[in-house]
Amino acid sequence: MKLFSDYHMHPQAHKLQPYSQELLQPWADRARLRGVSDFALTDHDRYHEAVCFDEIERFRERNPDLKIRSGIELDNDPKSSAAGRAWVARHWDRLDFVLGSVHYIGDWMFDSAAQVDGYKTRNIDEVYEQYTAELDRMIVLGHIDSLSHLDLIKIFKYFPTSPLVDVFTPILEKIAHAGLAMEISTAGWRKPVGIQYPDEAIVRKALELGIPITIASDAHAPAELSKDYEKLADFLQLTGVKEVAVFEKHKATLVSIM
Repeated sequence: MKLFSDYHMHPQAHKLQPYSQELLQPWADRARLRGVSDFALTDHDRYHEAVCFDEIERFRERNPDLKIRSGIELDNDPKSSAAGRAWVARHWDRLDFVLGSVHYIGDWMFDSAAQVDGYKTRNIDEVYEQYTAELDRMIVLGHIDSLSHLDLIKIFKYFPTSPLVDVFTPILEKIAHAGLAMEISTAGWRKPVGIQYPDEAIVRKALELGIPITIASDAHAPAELSKDYEKLADFLQLTGVKEVAVFEKHKATLVSIM
């Protein structure tokens, strides 16, 4: 099984860092070392002002053996997402790939270790209802190509009383209806929950619905690019994923990984 793509990475990490060849080149070097030939730059939309398409083009010219996709991760940050969405709309034609993600329920950043106590004061089934409602809203608002880490809400090992696949099937059906892709991410293996995103049964249901799959590491440093892909290969084989989607100007192409 050849895992050649990584469609979720953050060159800026969690601070504003203008795109430059010095910032970007280590990602290409790492990708080449790891056998990744197709990857998407998907910084958080709150840092969109540092994304420079001219620098991305120069980056491509310096690395002609790699397919480098211009992208962004558009989330539901109550402070920044409106500006981020407007930026995506303005630059849609220059972007290849837009991830949609949910990190907030109201003003609660539920995946922040600093705010983990928020789970202790809430009904967990209601938390999942609120989370999936935010995913629904993300799909309705549009200007995205794929949903990232679909069951991120499990990050701190709080689970609903119903099976995850039952909770997320209505969202999967909406993803399929909207013609979007879904990400399988290794990042969960590096988090307290200790398992991939999303749940195995969710992946099987997504395949049943014909949802294209992207694979990703959610790397915030070059060393994390394609991290745990050896484990991911086993998971993809277990769940029956035989091809992954790659994107150019928002058009998906399915490529065999067998």
